[in-house]
Amino acid sequence: MASTDSIVALSSGRLPAGIAVIRISGPQTRFVVETIAGAVKDRFTTLRKLTAPDGSVIDHGLVLFFPGPGSFTGEDVAEFHIHGSRAVAAKMLETITGFEGVRHAEPGEFTRRAFLNGKLDLVETEALADLVNAETEAQRRFALRNAEGAQSGLYSTWRRRLIHARAMIEAEIDFADEEDVPGSVSETVWADVEAMIAEIERHIQGFKAAEIIRDGFEVVILGAPNAGKSSLFNALAKREAAIVTEEPGTTRDLLEVVLDLNGMRVRIVDTAGLREAAGKVETIGIERARAKAGGADLVLLLEDMVDPQSVGEVPTGVPLLQIGTKADLKGAHKGAYDMVISSKDGSGLSELLDEISSRAAAAIGNAGDVLPSRLRHVELLKEAKDILAAAVSGQSQELRAEELRLATDRLGRIVGAVDVEDMLDVIFSQFCIGK
Repeated sequence: MASTDSIVALSSGRLPAGIAVIRISGPQTRFVVETIAGAVKDRFTTLRKLTAPDGSVIDHGLVLFFPGPGSFTGEDVAEFHIHGSRAVAAKMLETITGFEGVRHAEPGEFTRRAFLNGKLDLVETEALADLVNAETEAQRRFALRNAEGAQSGLYSTWRRRLIHARAMIEAEIDFADEEDVPGSVSETVWADVEAMIAEIERHIQGFKAAEIIRDGFEVVILGAPNAGKSSLFNALAKREAAIVTEEPGTTRDLLEVVLDLNGMRVRIVDTAGLREAAGKVETIGIERARAKAGGADLVLLLEDMVDPQSVGEVPTGVPLLQIGTKADLKGAHKGAYDMVISSKDGSGLSELLDEISSRAAAAIGNAGDVLPSRLRHVELLKEAKDILAAAVSGQSQELRAEELRLATDRLGRIVGAVDVEDMLDVIFSQFCIGK
């Protein structure tokens, strides 16, 4: 799908920097390159003097030209690697947009063109956004695997199986009286559809692991006032992120810090101390603490071993570690705790982090599993599964064949094989400019 205009953007990071990369894509690309840098050899890096149309020198830099369709966007694409000052980049962008038919790119527009030109499908596009935003090793591996087509391949395989199933059912309907049509194929077709329903259901169940990879394994710290919650929070954050005093009720709201534990994103949440006699504002904080703990992946229930205090009810159905705190103080009674720590001298903290890391890894599961990476994937997969269940239990072959078509359509919408125009603006708006 050819575009009538060309787009340009700064595709590297924040300036100033050692190098700035300016990318241009579209029909005017070759003309712009040859005007600014002279003729260059396709797919070779060339050091050139970069000049404006009036002959003034902008900078000296590297130039690369990728002719379409063998480029990221499928169009002619070029990159200028220049010195990374704001002034040089601004002058270069000003010069390029001065050419007729060239404008500044919108967020995600390079990738959008790649999708429209068939270089990527929607799932690979979303994975590319995840790869750009990856902060941990687990996120990088997950995004890269999907960007290379693991997720798309699974959905495309299911879609091809449904297309084949529908073709067999419709052939049976249309040619049931023909001698060269074998006996009923329904039994084989519907057995495969039932197997696919189970496969889709197992795949959907993996979304929780995908959420943990993308958003982080959430650990909520609970305990009575002065049980050492904020001290532990600060020790794990390795900075004074929360106020620590002897006055109870210091923490009123939820505080969060993000850790990278063995390549996994882990979110630690500090909460208000749980107690009965609390003021109005503190009570709101306590309610938020209980609500947050109810949806956590792991709760650390802290208890002061010198002066244990009751916290009332604790969340049920959530993995919980009972932690004895202040192990460095005299009079600490080391009772039936899962772990004993001291945020002051650091004892037990390494073991606690190892335990959190181990639980996060278990929640993510097998790194080789193909997981749904977006809620929209899960919603469409659930629709497809429900439609297939209706098809399996139906009576009319004509209606069952139509339900196979509808389920195929849902899988097609995930990868963008059918009309998805209404989703494109939302998907590509999540990209940065220059990508």
